[in-house]
Amino acid sequence: MKLDQGIMQSADAMKDAMIARRRDLHRHPEPGWTEFRTASLVAATLGSLGFDVATGEDAVARDSMMGLPSPEALHAAEERAAAEGAEPRWLERMKGGLTGVVGTLRFTKPGPVVALRFDMDSNDVDETDAPDHLPNREDFASLHAGAMHACGHDGHTTVGLAVAKLLAERKNDLAGTLKLVFQPAEEGVRGAKAMTDRGVVDDVDYMLGAHFGFKMKETGSIACNVTGFLATGKYDARFTGQASHAGAAPEAGRNALLAAACAALNLHAIPRHSGGASRINVGVLEAGTGRNVTADKALLKLETRGATSAINEFMETEAKRVIEAAAAMYGVEVSIEKVGGAAGGNNTPELAAFVAKRAEDLGVFSKIVSDCDFGASEDFAYFMERVQSHGGQAAYLMIGANLAAGHHDSHFNFDENALPNAAKILACTAASLLLGDKP
Repeated sequence: MKLDQGIMQSADAMKDAMIARRRDLHRHPEPGWTEFRTASLVAATLGSLGFDVATGEDAVARDSMMGLPSPEALHAAEERAAAEGAEPRWLERMKGGLTGVVGTLRFTKPGPVVALRFDMDSNDVDETDAPDHLPNREDFASLHAGAMHACGHDGHTTVGLAVAKLLAERKNDLAGTLKLVFQPAEEGVRGAKAMTDRGVVDDVDYMLGAHFGFKMKETGSIACNVTGFLATGKYDARFTGQASHAGAAPEAGRNALLAAACAALNLHAIPRHSGGASRINVGVLEAGTGRNVTADKALLKLETRGATSAINEFMETEAKRVIEAAAAMYGVEVSIEKVGGAAGGNNTPELAAFVAKRAEDLGVFSKIVSDCDFGASEDFAYFMERVQSHGGQAAYLMIGANLAAGHHDSHFNFDENALPNAAKILACTAASLLLGDKP
């Protein structure tokens, strides 16, 4: 198809610019809800391309934000973003961590609503200083201590802006409505729910998401039917007891450490679910102030997972019951905060098959994998679940890229030759759907 050829030629011509943008984003990583510089760059670029841009309260439901940093951390991140070139007019709209961005482009001719999701946040990782690490060799390593793009989201954001340009330049050839969703706080599965609750995908007919690497670690490969998204809930439980002298007045104390330890053991005793895979894990337990003091505070960090949202809800309900019972047993108070979560689900098979056929027709990929079991959790599942519940179709792709190290590793880096590959498949697939091709 002539449109495909034009998009692919343009994507190849944009390769150097994409690499430059990706490296700029890599140098300025921003963890979840602090993506002020990244989001302002995205908003400004989309605006310059003719998109209607929604951000702040128009893109994110404040009450649904999970795992939000402290006001002090948000303010510091905003000031840093301003010093590093973020546009003040966009920063003003994003105060409080409202860093989600949605760009909408309506074409003249009627057609479906097609959306694509791109995540923007970095990891809480210190990038390696190893001299053979490509970002160090090429001088684009992270400038921020404790923050690094160790999962490829710098590449995802770059691809999203490339797709925006590729399709905006062809607005006279397209129909329907294009929505590009740039999501904050994917790490820790914290950001998608706040955007779905704002309703940004409620009118979407087809939605795509994508990720570099993970189970596709070879540049030129692609997985088009990713299944087995596990629903998950991330929780912090804070126990508050009463300190006392452990020798002189042990009876005056209320031991938060023992309550948390009791909860940790019994959380792992929750029965597994017969309806499908279920998981629970206590990853952190912090408590106490000294060996001769009855511990008056304890923090327990845990997660649940389920093959479906219903199974995960069972695990969450049981976990809360166990935690509250342990607190009652030891006479302490407990507060439970949900700091992250994602839905379960699977790709719509028809849309996944459509993408696989598109990948075959384009001839960009040397290896096309039809089915791939994800076996983990991803924030995109909230978008997927919402679109599918409204009668639409959604699919998540894994786009192959050679990796220097595993995801979330301080030595992580991906092959930048994968950037134009991703732009081609996403832009060409979106164009076909906009023009009325049916999965």
